Amino acid sequence: MGSLFAHLARQVPANARREVETYTREIPEFRYLDNDPRARARTLEHAVWLRRRTIELSPRDGELSDDDLRRIASMGELRAGAGMSLDTRQKVLHLHTALMLREIAEASEAERGGGVEELIRMMAWFVPQSERGIGAYRRGFLRALRHRLPYTEQVALLTRSLLNGDPVSAELAAAVGMEVPERCAVTVFRLPDRPTADRFPESEIGALVRSHRVPVAWGPEGGDGSGELIALFPVFSGAAAAENTPPQPAPGLPSDPAADKLPDLVGDFARALGRPCAVGTATAPLPELSGALDRARRVSRAAPLHRAPSRLRPHTLADVFVELAVADVPFVDDWIRTVARRLETGPDLLGTLDAYYRHDMHRGATASALNVHTRTLDYRLRRVRELTGIDPGSTRGVRTLSAAVTRRGSGAWR
Repeated sequence: MGSLFAHLARQVPANARREVETYTREIPEFRYLDNDPRARARTLEHAVWLRRRTIELSPRDGELSDDDLRRIASMGELRAGAGMSLDTRQKVLHLHTALMLREIAEASEAERGGGVEELIRMMAWFVPQSERGIGAYRRGFLRALRHRLPYTEQVALLTRSLLNGDPVSAELAAAVGMEVPERCAVTVFRLPDRPTADRFPESEIGALVRSHRVPVAWGPEGGDGSGELIALFPVFSGAAAAENTPPQPAPGLPSDPAADKLPDLVGDFARALGRPCAVGTATAPLPELSGALDRARRVSRAAPLHRAPSRLRPHTLADVFVELAVADVPFVDDWIRTVARRLETGPDLLGTLDAYYRHDMHRGATASALNVHTRTLDYRLRRVRELTGIDPGSTRGVRTLSAAVTRRGSGAWR
């Protein structure tokens, strides 16, 4: 055995202890080891064994055996069974890899840069065998999750792993019987009041997840008690996209073709939620889902709340870009709010304007939607002009009054 490997062998106990101490210091879920001597000893034993196997195999370029991989998988299974989260699993793998590389570098420095051939041999062995070991650990971890967690919680883990770009998502998808598409419409259902435990629509949501094979997870609860449901609706590609994508708008205009495919799915989930909600969506390829979630979340906060699932539709950036800009400039938002307040004294003027703009200012369609005569509609529009000094059918009216209607309908002004 060369000097580099001999140095690593001497340092095995100290390096293994350092790994365990790093886990307990940097990962909150590992702090229980300070009060559980048996668990700490088991973790230390595994760290020692893995280092010794590394030193045994790497000088002769030997592969981890099936027994080795089963042992690594059993550690992943043990930790998942104890309740370790996916985020912690990823931190463990990152820390372990970083510490092993650090130990190799320290050994090389201790040998004063000697043993270059040994260092190259070690690194050439380390990369492929680390991938095999991580794969075994991941499989054991997922095996325990499948036994420990209900189906909907496994789907939630899949959703979060896709949003975080975690490579475990492919195996999670297989475990819950789903395919991972190349692109997703990240869709956020915003609820002003998140369902409480006794009114939690878990069974209804679970039934939709099973029937539609859609990754879904609850987002973080807001400080005001609001909540959100995040769904990753698949976006068709290839021939399916050609069949399901509507004609494209003029070049330069923002568009999101996936939004035209979502209303039925959105309506199904809205009915299961059984409460007012607003929906924002943004489409992106898998590596960019995290950014799409941020956009969809912002759109959902600007989109109007609807009680009736039949009226609910997914909003995109193109639908609420004005309201997003208004929300980011407080004095403009205050001005728009003042305009909206002037309309509160009239006969359902805000609701009338909402219908008017939703029907592209078509008087007949608007009157039918409101179930009133066109003369009644004309009176209300005239009343809007009297109270605000703005003609609803003018360019200024569309820009100002539609923003006021949407901001008011989003629930942002409380």
